[in-house]
This record gives sequence, structure tokens and C-alpha cells, in this order.
Amino acid sequence: MAKSANQKLKLLYLVRILEEQSDEEHCLSAQALIDALAAYGVSAERKSIYNDIAQLIDFGYDIVLVKAKTGGGYYLAGRDFELAELKLLVETVQASRFLTVGKSRDLISKIEKLASKAQAGQLQRHVYVANRIKTANESIYYVVDDIHRAIQNNRQIAFQYLEWTLARELIPRRDGKAYQVSPWALTCKDENYYLIAHDSEEDKIKHFRVDKMAKIEVLEDKKREGAALFERFDIADYANKTFGMYGGREETVTLLFENNLIGVVMDRFGREAPIRKRDEEHFSVRVRVAVSGQFFGWLTGLGRGAQIVAPEEVKEAYLDHLRETMAGYAENADCQ
Repeated sequence: MAKSANQKLKLLYLVRILEEQSDEEHCLSAQALIDALAAYGVSAERKSIYNDIAQLIDFGYDIVLVKAKTGGGYYLAGRDFELAELKLLVETVQASRFLTVGKSRDLISKIEKLASKAQAGQLQRHVYVANRIKTANESIYYVVDDIHRAIQNNRQIAFQYLEWTLARELIPRRDGKAYQVSPWALTCKDENYYLIAHDSEEDKIKHFRVDKMAKIEVLEDKKREGAALFERFDIADYANKTFGMYGGREETVTLLFENNLIGVVMDRFGREAPIRKRDEEHFSVRVRVAVSGQFFGWLTGLGRGAQIVAPEEVKEAYLDHLRETMAGYAENADCQ
């Protein structure tokens, strides 16, 4: 029998068949492998299948033979990812607000290829992308790539920063005038992706939503600045004290909480937060925060169980925030 042009690719096709069609619950007999190879135009006999499997095992593939009267055969056991890990990756992708619906579906399709077809069916049942809140910026992949390239090459970047209008359109801030910063890190916070950068004009650290960055340009003739500020910079600490990633004046504040809010405080400030018992029903914590409306909003959401103890000016600012909020309701009563 004349060999087909695909015969030289027999081992590669065999690996593909095992990757796509086999798993612990779906074994392939020697005959099933012969039939699958025939679909690629490759002829095989049982003896050659046994030899091929042995060669693949010698090369390093974790192929298991299940001996049974029915349902026995070979399956590829050693995969880069377990099914539970792939499900976790799918859930992470679909939950990521900074990925568009289209990009999420593309990534999930690629993740599915890391599993057998039967397992991919289980992954598909976990996909619920359509109604999730997603970014509209389809170029986010390229923005992230440019930022990484600038960081690796120690270069500044320029870009337009976008904001929403009432017409549901993203338009550039500052009439399109470019922002120019030195990128130092990327971080994920509150389901969004942020660039942490140094603004030379103001000589301070700032952050920007990556999905709201457009027309990014790596400035090959501009080296990054702000290295001194980032020598001891802690991204996790910065994200924890910046509520909702809204900037504000940094202050060391003492907060008083009811004991039932200990979990909330641990989630917000971490296990290393300096917690101190005040009485049988309360504890306090002294932390650095960016004082902003977002911080006050977080505190308000905890109700009477959370209070600012010090400093007095932050406490007064919070009370002013509450008064202004209440006044706004009173002024807008006629609009309802």
C-alpha cells in the first residue's frame, strides 16, 4: 500500500487525537486510534499503534492504558492544566471587566483547546459573558503590550485618556491633549486594570485605567523618571489605601469598628493591619488611606458600626461630606 503524504506526520496526528479526544473518562482503543488516523489520511495497524504509543511515552508523554473488557484504551493523562484549573481560568476571564466581550470569548476559546473536546464541553457550560459589565476598548491587548514594552525598555509613554459622556461615548480628556508619564507597574483592582506611573510634571505617582487609555505611543527618546519614588513603592499597599482607585490626600487615620466588622477590615487592609481591642464590643485600626469621597462612601456603607476617631480634620471632612450629601437630597426633592 502506498503511503500518503501525511504518513510522516503520524506521531504528531496521534498526539493531536489524544489531546482532543481522550481524557480519564474517554479512553481510545487501538482501533479507535486507527480510525481517527485514517480521517487524516494516515494508515496504521494495531502493532504500529502499540509501538507509536511506546515511543511517545519514552519521549515524555503521560499516556495511560486502561485495561477493561469495554471502554478500555488509551488516554492522555499528563496535561499542562487540570480541568479545575481551566474552569478557574475561564471564570477569571469572564469576570474581568477590562476585557471586552469579544476578547473574552476569544481567550475562552483558546483555553478550551487545552482540554479534550469532552472537557471543553464542560467549560462551555461555565461561560456567561454576554450580560457582564465589560469594557468597550477593543485595543486593550495592544495598550498592555505597549506598556510592558515601555517598562522593559525603560521608556516613557504618551497617550490620550478617555472619559464617558452622557451620550455613552468615550471621548479624550483635556481636549485630546496627550498625557506623558513614566510607566512602572500594572495592577488589577476592583475588577479593573490600572497603570501605576510617575508624572514628571507634578513629580508624583498616579494611576490610570488601562481600558480608558488610547493612542498610546512609546517615547523611544525619553527615559523613565521617578525611580527614586518607586525604590520602596509597594503596589499592594498603594491599592489598599486608595479606595476605588480614586486619589486623595494621604492621611494616617484611626478608625473604630464594631467587632462584627473584623472580616471587612481584614479584607480591606490585610492581615497585618495594626488592630487594637478597645472594649468588649469594639476594636480600632490605625492605617494610611487616601482621603476621598470613595473612602467616605466605603465608611458610610458600614453604617453606625464604623467611625473615624482621628485626626479631627478628617473626621470633620467626613461629617461635611455627609451634610453635603443630605443637602443634595433636599435640594433635588423637587426634581423627583
